Amino acid sequence: MSYCSKIWVVGASGRLGSALVERLKSNTKYIVLVSDEGVRVEDRDQVLSFADRNHPGIIINCAGLTDVNKCEEFPEEAYKVNALGARNLAIAARKLDAKMIQISTDDVFNGKDMTALCEFDTPEPVTMYGKSKLAGEKLVAELTDKHVIVRSSWVYGVKKDFVKEILDKAKNHEKILLPENEFSSPTSADALAGFVEVLMNTSEYGIFHASCEGCCTRAEFAREILRQANIKDVTVETTSDSLKLRPNYTLLDNMMLRITNLYKMPEWKEALADYLAKGKENIDAK
Repeated sequence: MSYCSKIWVVGASGRLGSALVERLKSNTKYIVLVSDEGVRVEDRDQVLSFADRNHPGIIINCAGLTDVNKCEEFPEEAYKVNALGARNLAIAARKLDAKMIQISTDDVFNGKDMTALCEFDTPEPVTMYGKSKLAGEKLVAELTDKHVIVRSSWVYGVKKDFVKEILDKAKNHEKILLPENEFSSPTSADALAGFVEVLMNTSEYGIFHASCEGCCTRAEFAREILRQANIKDVTVETTSDSLKLRPNYTLLDNMMLRITNLYKMPEWKEALADYLAKGKENIDAK
């Protein structure tokens, strides 16, 4: 008799969550559990009740309050979702002896040094979003042994992401103004989901950085989107001021992926080309 792993994808309607659900549901080895509407991660009783009823073997926490400005305006809400929510899921994972994969962010670093940051560099967040996500990392690490923390950067995938925003502005002939001093690596949710699936089936634990290879500014990212979409009559203007409250330089070094030889993330331009090709009929902005 074949064995099916029960995978609880928390935050299944988000960018990474959607990519994971699509990927995992196509594999008969998995039973995919989703709970976005019925379970609020900040509600401990709801989390534990769902876990007790369904007994997942792996819990993947893709949920989070990611709006950086909203996190600054409502810090308690940021900590409730990003820290308390992670804590509640870690408690459930420990109770079930399940593996927990906590999705985190490059914003846990301060972005002050122009150097790529590996898993062994010390986080020092400067935004409320980064602080609340780091708090979630620490609670997961403290509360359950079978955990993996996956940090990524500039994730795009479904719904209103950066790629769609740029294409929509181009289609509507709106001005595109972006920072020239924010650096990181755009990461496709599909590519990140591929790594998470590999991670699910290993005995690896700890912290992993998993961003697409390469580095660019926000403005360079937008220009590459327009180039690959063959949009030639729209320009991207730059500013030295950040349009959002984000650290300036948060390029992640995927050192643990290299030294474990576990997985190789694609180069960011290649991943973008794959993404645009898959959704070409929905994102034509010419």
